[in-house]
Amino acid sequence: MTEPHELKVLVVGAGRGLGRGIATAFAESGADVVALARDGAALAALTDTHPTVRTHVADGTDAAAARHILDEYQPNTVIVVAGATPVMRELVQHSWETFSVNWDADVKIAFIWAREALLKPLPRGGRVVMVSSGAALNGSPLSGGYAGSKATQRFIAQYAQVESERADLGITFTTVMPRMTPAGDVGRAGIRAYAHQAGLTEDAFILQLGPIVTPELAGQAMIDLVSLDPADSAAGYLLTGAGLARLS
Repeated sequence: MTEPHELKVLVVGAGRGLGRGIATAFAESGADVVALARDGAALAALTDTHPTVRTHVADGTDAAAARHILDEYQPNTVIVVAGATPVMRELVQHSWETFSVNWDADVKIAFIWAREALLKPLPRGGRVVMVSSGAALNGSPLSGGYAGSKATQRFIAQYAQVESERADLGITFTTVMPRMTPAGDVGRAGIRAYAHQAGLTEDAFILQLGPIVTPELAGQAMIDLVSLDPADSAAGYLLTGAGLARLS
């Protein structure tokens, strides 16, 4: 088991929401944390409260930037949270451009970081965690291609795990699928759209969701996950307000 002080964690998409919560939790546990996001102001706000966190402003879809960042910071743990906020509307109201927003962002991000982690490669014992969405399991009819893109992130992690094993790299790829939460831009957009469709207030809709996934809970879940033996963590997990549940 890797102790927190031995972890060198790169969080891709650490500017806000669950990504920020994950970066914060690892920093508070004593890990060496690099927070990556496109929004420099959001990263500056993170370092105001957690000055040990190193930051890097970059676009997670930029393959050259991914290679450079892995070479510069030499992480042994990469947690990919970044993605686009889907356009929320009924299928017939979508164009292909609005429907495919998350294919051009979320799928590309997962592909790039999984590929670069294999090509570098990360050190033996390294971990890559793709933070997908519960929509990958249940669908999301108002968010265009979002659910399919999140399911594809899980497939990418599975393919990468197979390649790691074939090449005996010792890198573990895991997918975590959080339930809808108001803690981030994507969840708030979904809550707003589905509450309107159901004729509910947003607060009433949130009450139906049960225990909420918070940034703090997501951060602790990631710490718990990377503390597992790799043989137990190369899988998919659902993340709810009650914590992680391994999927068969």
